[in-house]
Amino acid sequence: MPCDEWRGKLDTYADGELSLREMNALADHMRSCAECSVRALQRVQMKRSVALAGRRYEPSAELRAKIASSVNGNRDRGAGWFWKILIVPALLTLIFVAGLNYYVRGARAERQRVYSELADLHVATLASSTPVDVVSTDRHTVKPWFEGRIPFTFNLPELQGTDFSLLGGRVTYLSQVPGAHLIYRLRKHEISVFIFPDSGAPAAALSGANEVRSFTFEDWAQNGLRYFVVGDVGGNDIEALSKLLRDAR
Repeated sequence: MPCDEWRGKLDTYADGELSLREMNALADHMRSCAECSVRALQRVQMKRSVALAGRRYEPSAELRAKIASSVNGNRDRGAGWFWKILIVPALLTLIFVAGLNYYVRGARAERQRVYSELADLHVATLASSTPVDVVSTDRHTVKPWFEGRIPFTFNLPELQGTDFSLLGGRVTYLSQVPGAHLIYRLRKHEISVFIFPDSGAPAAALSGANEVRSFTFEDWAQNGLRYFVVGDVGGNDIEALSKLLRDAR
């Protein structure tokens, strides 16, 4: 489900009023969408702040007694329900915040693990005597080479008039899932482009470029595929190549 549809349900999610099916679907979506995860966290933190602010102004003993005695004349029962109404929502909110924070930390750790693994693949491939299995600057040669070797197809951009050149590609694996590893050259730098099926990919897409272990990363999901671009160049160069890949037809 697209992000704009989920954003309309984040308040309901924070209130715990989504159905179990929708809760599970949104949880799956947030594993691949850091923006929605952050928006959900902001809503939960706001609810927590409101709850904490409300606890600063506890009712006096006289007010509690008056409220309790006005409920069917049953002081003890009324006071008991009053405290349940006051405390239970605050406890549920705190539990939800703790759970969401745990999830967000886990998602970040998993994203770092994936980025580190891809950085290792990038370095190991460039250090190899045969970094690519299909050597060609022609996208119409490289793309067909992958047919039958990986369970999906993809488009490559036209590079004429740009500073990028295609060196070739090879089949690679991430968490035992086969994908495409393409190598581009920009001036004297090599940039790796990894493409995998977007079936619950562990890394969450972030807006803009991200630096991990001295490499610049960018990743996004498109047409059922997950793209990762990594290289030792600046964020503007990574974003320029990423735009070419996004617009490829």
